[in-house]
Amino acid sequence: MTGGIDAAGDIATGALLGRAAEPRAGETGHGDHPSICLNCGAALIGDFCHQCGQAGHIHRSLGAILHDLAHGVLHFEGKIWRTLPMLLFHPGALTRRYIAGERARFVSPLALFLFLVFVMFAMIHVLAGEIDANVPAAMQEQSVHQIDAEIAKAEKGAATAATADDRARYQDSIAGLKIARESIARGGETFETASVNTGWSRLDHAVHKAQENPGLALYKLQMNAYKFSWALIPISVPFVALIFLWRRRYKLYDHAIFVIYSLDFMTLLVIALSLLGAIGLGSDLIAFAAMLLPPIHIYKQLRGAYALSRFSAGWRTIVLLVFALLALTFFFMLMLAMGLMG
Repeated sequence: MTGGIDAAGDIATGALLGRAAEPRAGETGHGDHPSICLNCGAALIGDFCHQCGQAGHIHRSLGAILHDLAHGVLHFEGKIWRTLPMLLFHPGALTRRYIAGERARFVSPLALFLFLVFVMFAMIHVLAGEIDANVPAAMQEQSVHQIDAEIAKAEKGAATAATADDRARYQDSIAGLKIARESIARGGETFETASVNTGWSRLDHAVHKAQENPGLALYKLQMNAYKFSWALIPISVPFVALIFLWRRRYKLYDHAIFVIYSLDFMTLLVIALSLLGAIGLGSDLIAFAAMLLPPIHIYKQLRGAYALSRFSAGWRTIVLLVFALLALTFFFMLMLAMGLMG
């Protein structure tokens, strides 16, 4: 129950942050309608101030606050229902039209990204629960028994080994198995603190702390990925710019919009596949969808956004998938370093 309340709070917070990032163009309000703008004092001609853009309608009731929250979570002023179908089926056209200036018609990519990230992590919190890195007692006992059997088998092999080299190999295996047995018996550690010596005292100390409390280390990693998910945008934009290096008419802004809408789709895909997995969809189908849908979406978005031929979009899709893997690797290494050093 608590997890569900926390998730609802996360989704509402994400919607409010997304709403802060999204211009209020196109919104119509309810309530008092003064003759002058209450923000800048200019005379009102229509529903919006022509000087600052604030809506002429004002809300001064608790019901209006709930109305704003409902709009933030469900509608994004109604634009979400125009944006999502385009994002799913015509991502290239959505990217091109937003860059060309159709801003009031669609949810901005950054607002949508903020909202979806909050939804994704709230859903992970509900489905996975609190992170617990401790090995269950039954599994721990079973693992110890299996390792004991492997040790006995290796000791028997060492006793009957024909050569000194064979005996030495058995002894090395026995030593490694005993280290693993001791680590599991202590509660799930997979390597000893003394075995980590990078020469950087601060990093060695951070690794030692992570070994002492792996659950806390995983929690920090999750929270850093949650708070700094936006870092994927500046990490990814240079890769997209690189494959259009000789096409000067496309600017970094264009590539940034492409990247953010692409991340919107990938985040939405993670949410959808996680929910399908939670209701019982087979892992093979989920893996197949996770492998198939991203390349198709990137290809369609490249073709539509940059007006590319099939061949140009095809090879750029392949290169961009490699770049995406590099960007994700760099991002998670950064989050891991921040989690250890924090």
